[in-house]
Amino acid sequence: CSSLAGIMLLEVFLVLGTLLIYFLFSKKNEETLPFKDGWWGRGQKPVTKEDSGIWPFKVETAEEELSDLFRRLDQARFTEPLENSCFHYGTNSVHLRKVVSYWKNQFNWKKQVEVLNKYPQFKTKIQGIDIHFVHVKPPRLPEGQAAKPLLMVHGWPGSFYEFYKIIPLLTDPASHGLGDEHIFEVICPSIPGYGFSEAPHKQDFNSVSAASVFYELMLRLGFNEFYTQGGDWGWLICTNLAQIAPSHVKGLHLNMVFVSKLGLSHLLSMLLGRYFPGLFGFQDEDVRRMFPFLKKWLYKILSEFGYAHIQTTKPDTVGCGLNDSPVGLAAYILEKFSSWTDMEFQNLEDGGLERKFSLDDLLTNIMIYWVSGCIVSSMRFYKENLQKGIGTQKHEKLTVQVPTGIAAFPNEILHIPQAWAKKKYTNIVSFHFMPRGGHFAAFEEPELLAKDILQFVDKVEKEQLWKKK
Repeated sequence: CSSLAGIMLLEVFLVLGTLLIYFLFSKKNEETLPFKDGWWGRGQKPVTKEDSGIWPFKVETAEEELSDLFRRLDQARFTEPLENSCFHYGTNSVHLRKVVSYWKNQFNWKKQVEVLNKYPQFKTKIQGIDIHFVHVKPPRLPEGQAAKPLLMVHGWPGSFYEFYKIIPLLTDPASHGLGDEHIFEVICPSIPGYGFSEAPHKQDFNSVSAASVFYELMLRLGFNEFYTQGGDWGWLICTNLAQIAPSHVKGLHLNMVFVSKLGLSHLLSMLLGRYFPGLFGFQDEDVRRMFPFLKKWLYKILSEFGYAHIQTTKPDTVGCGLNDSPVGLAAYILEKFSSWTDMEFQNLEDGGLERKFSLDDLLTNIMIYWVSGCIVSSMRFYKENLQKGIGTQKHEKLTVQVPTGIAAFPNEILHIPQAWAKKKYTNIVSFHFMPRGGHFAAFEEPELLAKDILQFVDKVEKEQLWKKK
């Protein structure tokens, strides 16, 4: 009888031990997103090992391409806008005519190519496709100090050019009055299918695929530990990278956050947060930016996300027209730079486009899309990420343990309060309400964003927070 009891006790311990091991290991596995080792090149994956070489790249445009562009601009057909419609119906064609006139008669693409080529650019083949990236090292380093690698990822309809004004503030902060305690070596890749990175030739290239490619890129460049920064799709790609390689990402800085996994507490805070902010962890600024909820959230989604539905369902249909018409491409992209910079700009006939950007900067970004012919492949990224539905992907169900800094710009399309963000990002060490600025933060407010990145990295480094992940 005692031996039987002993066997039963042993079985109980074995079961408990098995459950404990399962719990520990399953929890650990759930916290890390699997690396996505894909093949995105044409045809079958070759049996030979992929060439890991890196070669210099420069932006170049043939005269034939420019002649073709000017011919298309000359033959553009414009539609008369409704009276007093400003930018409420999209890009106002009265102002669009002015932009096209500037494009034809004053914009100097060759000069802008020199601007693009002022920073070293490279390409390397990863998972079957050529990856383009800008790689800028500090011009000087104080003795005994090492540069901190920083991966910066753009979104749509932006490009690597968005970072050109912030790069010197990070690689040479002392020359811009930002001190020299933290100096960065900046890597700005083009998302595959954007700019000068080759477009995937296979379906299913999503944010996890891009994160895996950029993780390989950073390792290939010799960076075992690095920081990441992003907004728009860069937010999701950098988030996924932190989920794939938490031991390699020292810190994650974001200027846009979106939470796809919503629970009962979120729903209650939408309904009651305006009246009982403290109950839901809202600050006064959260309330100001989020409420009335119908107007500042639901109405914005309905009025501003039509493009996303098109690009998530049938991107190629619209994309074919945009790829064939530079004026159509400009109208499509400029509307986003207007409304996403400040929704109030829709009340202006010129969309407020030149209040925060120069026409040279806006047209340079558009030209990157035009000369590379990447608008269709850039739009497909929406379908690859969203066609299975929001909240269905594994990365959406996993938290992020990497030290996280969030810069919340007031004119971002949707405001996510820290109380919501911390359920996804469990290690937020810096959350700041920025005084001004919108969606294209690095392009619009480079100094504000640079300062926030610097203070975030300072916290992580001084407290060695990446070691406590």
